[in-house]
Amino acid sequence: MTGKLNINEWAEEDRPREKLAELGAEHLSNAELLAILIGSGSDRESAVDLMKRILKDCDNNLNALGKMSIDELTTYHGMGPAKAITILAACELGKRRAIEKAIERPNINTATAIYNYMHPRMQDLDVEEFYALYLNHHLQLIKAEKLSHGGITETAVDIRIIMREAVLNNATVLAVCHNHPSGNNLPSKADDRLTNTIQRACTVMRIHFLDHIIITDGQYYSYRESERI
Repeated sequence: MTGKLNINEWAEEDRPREKLAELGAEHLSNAELLAILIGSGSDRESAVDLMKRILKDCDNNLNALGKMSIDELTTYHGMGPAKAITILAACELGKRRAIEKAIERPNINTATAIYNYMHPRMQDLDVEEFYALYLNHHLQLIKAEKLSHGGITETAVDIRIIMREAVLNNATVLAVCHNHPSGNNLPSKADDRLTNTIQRACTVMRIHFLDHIIITDGQYYSYRESERI
């Protein structure tokens, strides 16, 4: 049985770090990039092969990898707690980078744009959260604020707070969204009641109610696209 090899001891063609320096990060596979993070594999396989094996069990989906726990990752031979923590930290940084990139795009004028902006914030939640997005008349984001954590009902979301924040932020357009951790993006009767209440409040306050989006991991439901507002 061979001893554990560090990346610097691999054959030249198997060194992801050197490959990145020569060709750029975009030329490396996900397994190679992750191998750079963990540094070494085990006495059975290289870091790249270890990450290929873990990614295969995640259907080669980085989003699925980011949802794994430290305990789940450390069941793999060669993956200790420190390496598992490094991987999860990298996944979290990737999610935060996606959020910051979305912030740079000021126009949120469609259901897809709202989904792209909010999905990185909601993709790993195991409970429902409700957000209000306050926009100006150019449909540029002024502020996104979380107003509820837990079950979403008309009583859990205070309509008065939504309207007050709209006035305080000089918003003329409002969009709201929440997630369904179950993965079912269809609205419930409680979602319908809440949407109707918000729409009535916006009419009174002369604020344009742009949309209510229900977000799941990979898809969304839009009340406006469904012609329900």
